[in-house]
Amino acid sequence: MKLALEGVREKAKARGTSPGARKPGKSGGGLGGQSPRRRRWSGPGADQRDPQPLGRIVSRLSVERGWNTSLANGHVFGHWAKLVGEDVAEHAQPLALKDGELTVQASSTAWATQLRLLQAQLLTKIAAGVGHGVVKRMRIQGPTAPSWRKGYRHVPGRGPRDTYG
Repeated sequence: MKLALEGVREKAKARGTSPGARKPGKSGGGLGGQSPRRRRWSGPGADQRDPQPLGRIVSRLSVERGWNTSLANGHVFGHWAKLVGEDVAEHAQPLALKDGELTVQASSTAWATQLRLLQAQLLTKIAAGVGHGVVKRMRIQGPTAPSWRKGYRHVPGRGPRDTYG
């Protein structure tokens, strides 16, 4: 082993270089032709090029593209039962969310009245789950009644009231 090392040193002296030095014109060291100061890997410390959690990347992308409001609106509709509770979600469905106003349709007039009474609490629950400022107001609608106006020859009046007695 010592003989081999001495032989390499003698050959390097004959060439005028020191052992272990790079040959001129060749890139080496696995750096891909770059100087040793500019590494392509991040090293042991944290770096912006390191793999990031998917949630952080999607969050940053949604902020950059301006998708926050659309995602928050979708969150209200997608997680309605979790936001307001199972009992309320069973009798009320969100219809539209526009300019901070959430339109909700109740299954009966009694539930529409109940939702109007619970409106402040529901807004607080929704703000806690989605974020403040997404839903500012709620407009609660009761069930829609059938229309008695049918055909071209319509007789004005209140409709068949005696049927529901």
